[in-house]
Amino acid sequence: MRNLLTGLDVGTSKVCALVADASPEGEFALLGHGVAPCNGLRKGVVVNIEATVEAIRAALDEAEKTSGSRVGSVVAGVAGPHIRGLNSHGIVAVRGGEVGTRDVERVIDAARAVAIPLDRQVLHILPQQFAVDDQEGVRQPVGMAGVRLEARIHIVTAAQSYGQNLSKCCERAGVTPTELLFEPLASADAALFPEERELGVALIDVGGGTTDIIVFHSGAVMHTAVLPLGGNHLTSDIAAGIRTPVTEAEKLKVAYGAATCQVVRRDQTVQVAGVGGREPKAIARKLLADIIEPRMEEIFAMAQREIMRSGVADNLASGVVLVGGTSLLEGTQELAERIFGVPVRRGLPVNLKGMPEELMKPMYTTAAGLILHQGDRGADHKGARHGKFGWWRSRFSDWVRDFF
Repeated sequence: MRNLLTGLDVGTSKVCALVADASPEGEFALLGHGVAPCNGLRKGVVVNIEATVEAIRAALDEAEKTSGSRVGSVVAGVAGPHIRGLNSHGIVAVRGGEVGTRDVERVIDAARAVAIPLDRQVLHILPQQFAVDDQEGVRQPVGMAGVRLEARIHIVTAAQSYGQNLSKCCERAGVTPTELLFEPLASADAALFPEERELGVALIDVGGGTTDIIVFHSGAVMHTAVLPLGGNHLTSDIAAGIRTPVTEAEKLKVAYGAATCQVVRRDQTVQVAGVGGREPKAIARKLLADIIEPRMEEIFAMAQREIMRSGVADNLASGVVLVGGTSLLEGTQELAERIFGVPVRRGLPVNLKGMPEELMKPMYTTAAGLILHQGDRGADHKGARHGKFGWWRSRFSDWVRDFF
C-alpha cells in the first residue's frame, strides 16, 4: 500500500505541488509534480481567493496526472510579512532529581507562556537548547541529574486570517491541508546539510513577493524573519525604468537580468518590446543590471540586519545559502558575498532524492522540503537531519497543533 505525501508550495508567483511515495525505510520516490502560475497572492498573502484556488487546482491536477495518483491531503507552506519569530526562555524545578520527559514538557510549556495576540496562531515551537543546573548547551536533557531545568525556544507565529484563507483555498481546490509549515523550515530541510546547521548558516529564500530568512547555529533555529521585498519588485523596477510592460519586464529579468554590473559586458544589448504599439528598441544589458543591482543590494542589506539580530552573525561558519527563483540571477552570489562578507552558495533541493532535472532548481526547494517534513514526522532518522532537536520539534509541533 502506498504512503502518498503531497507538498504544496503556494507562492506569490507560482504554485508547486509534489507527490511522493514514502517507504517504511524513510526513502522517497517522487511520483509526479505540477507547477502553475499564481496571481492570487501579494507578498505571500492571499488577496484573491478565486485566482489562488484556480492556481492550486491547476498545479494539483498536473501533479495527479503525472503521478497517476489522487491527492486527498497536503502539507502547505506558509510565508508572508505577517510571520513573526521570537525567542523565549523558561525555567522549572526538576522532580525527583533526574530530568524526565514530563520535566521537558513542563519547561517547554513555561517557555511558550508568552503573550500572543488573539489574532495570531502558533505555527511552531522550536527548542534551541536546554540547561541543567549550571550546565548549558544541553541538547537532550532526559536522564540527566539536576534540580533546575531551563529551556530556550524559538516560537513562530502567523496571522490566523492568513491560515484560514489558505486552508479555505486548499479545501475549495479539493484537498485537505493537514498542516501549515513555515516555508524557510521546509527549504532548510531540502537544501541544507547537517554540518551547516551545526557550524552556523543563514538560509535566504528570495521569492516573488517576499524574502524569507532563517538562521541556524548548533543545529537549532536561532532567528526567523520575512521581508516584504522579492523578485516582483525587480520586475516592477525594470518595467518603470525602461518603459516596457510588466510581462516583458519579467521575461527580460529572467533571460538577461544580472544582480551586479560587474558580471555584464558593456557591449551586450537586448531587445525590448515597446509600450502602446511602439516599435521594439535595443538597450544595453548593463542598463538592466543598473536597475536590478540597487534593489538587490537593498534586499541583502535588510537580510543582513536580520542576521545581525540573530545574535550569532559572527559564528556563521557555513556562510549563507540562497534559494528562491531570484537567486538564479547572474551575479547574485558575487553580490551577496560582497554584502554579507561570508561564503555564499546557491541552494538546491538535494536532500529529496529522485528530483527530476527540471525541478533541481532553487525555486523548488520549499516544495521538496514539505515532502521531507511529512516523511520525517515520527521517523527515527529525523534527528540525523535536524540534530537532536528533530524529535522534539515534531513532538511539540504536534502538541501545539492540538491546542491551537
